[in-house]
Amino acid sequence: MRAVALIGSTLDRFSDLVGRVVMWLAVLLVLAQFAVVLLRYGFSTSLIQMQESVIYLHATLFMLAIAYTMLHEGHVRVDILYAAASPKRRAAIDLAGVLLAVIPLCLLILWTCWPFVAASWRIREGAIAYGGIPFQYLLKSLIPAMAGLLLLQGIAHLCRCILTLAGLRGDHRAGRTVAGA
Repeated sequence: MRAVALIGSTLDRFSDLVGRVVMWLAVLLVLAQFAVVLLRYGFSTSLIQMQESVIYLHATLFMLAIAYTMLHEGHVRVDILYAAASPKRRAAIDLAGVLLAVIPLCLLILWTCWPFVAASWRIREGAIAYGGIPFQYLLKSLIPAMAGLLLLQGIAHLCRCILTLAGLRGDHRAGRTVAGA
């Protein structure tokens, strides 16, 4: 069980680190969008690279922050039965959810997107629009990166659920490590 705890905590720290780095893209996203609007309405001009940079920043922020969101339970949850359940019952529900939904979905995304992304890399797919940012293959690479990060966080969540069900944690949610807490 010590290995399960170590794997879970290591993956949690990794997801937290990636999320804390990626969250700064929100500042760049706002500044880029402000520049696009300022150029369009203040100077009656536009730069396609600037417009596409907003797309790239938005995609990168949301695709790479998905594991961070799961770690900090920022996702949507229907709490009709879950909220009143005991910590062990919540851990069992989440364990089933990770095993039946999160992990299979991530594996399906990885399996189905790989040829699509590989083809984009093979031809070094260019800009979305003429004169735009010539790295669409990097943008498409966010799809398997997102699935991989979510898969790792799903495994971390699974580890915490196992420890809670074994009585070694009081609660399977991140940040709650003491048994009986």
